[in-house]
Amino acid sequence: MTQMTIGHLYTSLHAGCASAVARVLEAHEVDVEFVDLDEEDVIDSIKQKEVDVLVSAWFPRDDKLSQLNTRVIGDLYQPQVVFAGLSDLPPVKEITEKNVERIIVTDDSHDVLQEALKKLPLLAELPLEVVGEAALIDRLRDAQESNEKVLVVVTQPHAVFHTSLLTPVADPDFLLGKEMSARIVIREEVARHADSDLLDELSEMMLGNKVMSALDYIIGVEGQDPDDAAEAWQRGRLIPRDA
Repeated sequence: MTQMTIGHLYTSLHAGCASAVARVLEAHEVDVEFVDLDEEDVIDSIKQKEVDVLVSAWFPRDDKLSQLNTRVIGDLYQPQVVFAGLSDLPPVKEITEKNVERIIVTDDSHDVLQEALKKLPLLAELPLEVVGEAALIDRLRDAQESNEKVLVVVTQPHAVFHTSLLTPVADPDFLLGKEMSARIVIREEVARHADSDLLDELSEMMLGNKVMSALDYIIGVEGQDPDDAAEAWQRGRLIPRDA
């Protein structure tokens, strides 16, 4: 039996995605091991052959990973940093302090927001609160209970989109950037020896943002094991919101 090591970032979102990909590998009689990675470890883990498959990298942001003697395949889901509110809000360029009293941003979206605020002078002076990705839902529930008027900046997919908390805010100029593509990165040496049917199936694999948000929710919020969550997806028991 072939063995492959999947590397993924140490978050519930990436763990869920990695476990879903592992289900496909296992169906092709591949024995799978997992390695949790910090962002700063990703490149070295590929160079030092500690991982065979990285799930997932976001392109074009992570283009540098395609230059490490790797093969990049698939389009698992479409990450994007977005504006949202706890209620209906006007398009982001029309929002003022009359509409919102603070901005809440997840730490992984903070740098992108800082660039966008250079083009949003009406919002640039508002208080800015940075929260961890895992803490966002509880923070927003508190804000909802206390009737805070907040503008939220978060990268989807995210567990919060498996709830009814947020309403999208129009950003026609894509100030936070356009959709990316979450792709699988395989070391070229591994890809050359892999079964062609397996590579074809991975290339065609599609989870989508709604499924990924659901995986993030049941793993990160409900505490389900990533492997059990992936099994629920595979067997059709994972029901995305509004699916």
